[in-house]
Amino acid sequence: MGNFHSYISHNFPPKPTYSIDQIPDLTGQVIIVTGSNAGIGKLVVEQLLKNNAKVYMAARSQERAEAAIKELKEKTGKEAIFLKLDLSNLTTIRSTVEDFLSKETQLHVLMNNAGVAGPPKNALTTQGYDLQFGTNTLGHFYFTTLLIPILTSTAKTTPDHKVRVVHTSSWAYHYYPKMNYNSFKDGPARSKMDGFALYAQSKTGNILFSNELAKRYGDQGIVSISIHPGSVRSELQRTLPLGIKQLVQYVLFYPTELGALTPLYAATAPECADYNGLYITAWARLDRSEPNPEASDPAEARQLWEYMEEQVKDY
Repeated sequence: MGNFHSYISHNFPPKPTYSIDQIPDLTGQVIIVTGSNAGIGKLVVEQLLKNNAKVYMAARSQERAEAAIKELKEKTGKEAIFLKLDLSNLTTIRSTVEDFLSKETQLHVLMNNAGVAGPPKNALTTQGYDLQFGTNTLGHFYFTTLLIPILTSTAKTTPDHKVRVVHTSSWAYHYYPKMNYNSFKDGPARSKMDGFALYAQSKTGNILFSNELAKRYGDQGIVSISIHPGSVRSELQRTLPLGIKQLVQYVLFYPTELGALTPLYAATAPECADYNGLYITAWARLDRSEPNPEASDPAEARQLWEYMEEQVKDY
C-alpha cells in the first residue's frame, strides 16, 4: 500500500507551486544540458536561454540539434551552442569534453538529462553494454567525471563556492532498485530481465552515481542532485510500440512543459544549493523519503562508482 501511495504522489502530484517565473537571472553562467534537442531537455534549454545563461546543447544528432537551436533562437533571441555527444560510445566522450574545454574555462551547471527507454532488447552500446545502462548511467558517469576538474575550479569562483550536477532519474527505479552487474553486458542475466527492468536499473544507477558524487566532491563545491521530473510525454518514449506509446503519452502522462519544472528548479533555485545528495520529485518538490534504502545504499553507490571507473579507464 505504501508503494502505491508513493506512486500516486510522484506520478500524479499536486499542482506545482514552483514556476518558471522564479528562475533567477543566469547571466554569466555556463550550462551543459545533455539530450536537449527535444522533449524536456529542449524546454529546459529554452528557459535557461530566456534567463541569460550560456547553454551548450549536448546531443548526438547535429542536424536535429541545429534545427532545435534555430527554433529556440527564434523564440528567445538567444542561441544555444551545439556540443556533439554520443553517450553510447565511450571512445567519443573524451573528445567531446576536450572540445568543450577548448571553448570554456567555467561550467556552473551540468544537467545529465539524456536518456533512452524501451529500445529493442538486443540494443547494445558500441562497447557492448546494455543500451539503457550504457547510455543513461555509464556514459553520463564518464562524461561527468571528465568534467569534474572544471566544475571544482568553477566552484571556487562563484559567490557561494558551489556548482551543480543534476541527474535525471525516474520513479521507475522502484521497479528495479538494485544493480545486477552481470546484466550490464549481454548474457544470461541480461536475457532474464525485461526491458523495463533494464531501464529501471539504469535509473537506480543515476541515483547511486549522484549520491556518490555528492559524497566524494561535496566538499569541493559540487552539489549533486537526482530528480524524478514527473511522468510526462517526451522523446524518451519514442522506441515504444505505437499502441503502448499512445496509451502512456495521452492517458497516463502529463504535458512535457511540466517535466521541465523539476530540472530547472534543481539547477537554478537558490535553496537547491543546499540539496547536495538529495532527491527532488515532481513538480519541483524535495522528498526526503526518497530514494528508498536499496537505491541509496552507500556501499552500493561506492561499488557502482568503482565498477564504472574501471570500465572507462582505458578511454
